[in-house]
Amino acid sequence: MSRVALVTGGSRGVGHGIARALVDDGWTTYVTSRHGTGPDGAIALPCDHTDDAAVAEVFDRIASTSGQLDLLVNNAWAAPKGFGGFSDPFWKRPVDDWDTLIGVGLRAHYVSSVHAARLMTEAGQGLITNISSFGSRGHLHSVLYGMSKTALDKMAADMAVELKGTGVTAISLWLGLIRTELLLSLGIDEFAGFSLQRAEDPEFVGRVISRLAQDPDLAAHNGHTLVTAELGGRYGIVNNDGTPPDSHRGPFGGGPLFPPATEPDTGDRAREDIS
Repeated sequence: MSRVALVTGGSRGVGHGIARALVDDGWTTYVTSRHGTGPDGAIALPCDHTDDAAVAEVFDRIASTSGQLDLLVNNAWAAPKGFGGFSDPFWKRPVDDWDTLIGVGLRAHYVSSVHAARLMTEAGQGLITNISSFGSRGHLHSVLYGMSKTALDKMAADMAVELKGTGVTAISLWLGLIRTELLLSLGIDEFAGFSLQRAEDPEFVGRVISRLAQDPDLAAHNGHTLVTAELGGRYGIVNNDGTPPDSHRGPFGGGPLFPPATEPDTGDRAREDIS
């Protein structure tokens, strides 16, 4: 039986690469986007993730067509107007930046998780994955960006408590710098102090997620925040060019955010918890 995945926001960038990797690994892969586009081999569905009814229709379509959902990748995201929200301090930005960075970048993930959990708990298995970042550990881009990513990590942690015993796992993933087509088109060697040569390909993230979803020890990570680069090292997964990407955990201050440490943190302990 084919495994079934949904990647929200899969028309370009990280979501597009994740979906492409899942297709290559044999998943029946649905993607959502505002215009209903996605990578070759994926089943693209139009969806505005600010419209709860449209989101419900996506999950109804998956249930009626495939009869199951094994993996949800919460990736839907929207930039603030003019993208100036990543350069100006918060008090110089319009407050409706909230509507994109929180309304889409956080709320849409929650709504999709609700629908996915209904299908998955009934089946007794599945993985809900939030695309987060090191912006939940240190300042990155903007105040609202960091708020949304930290909330995603906490959401996975609390969902895990309520999912215990259902066979469904919720995790959050910290991605490093991603070599999207847009970033590569800039012709730069580094971004925010990080080397593009050691950054992550979008497809790398997808291969990591596919391997994680099939890990027999997956349940042990329920509620955890994990680092994609470190998971890649654990699973022997590399970038498209064969290079292993760097983890940004060190530059952003060390160990995991969730679950909270229950004993004095050391470098070895942090590595154990987050990889």
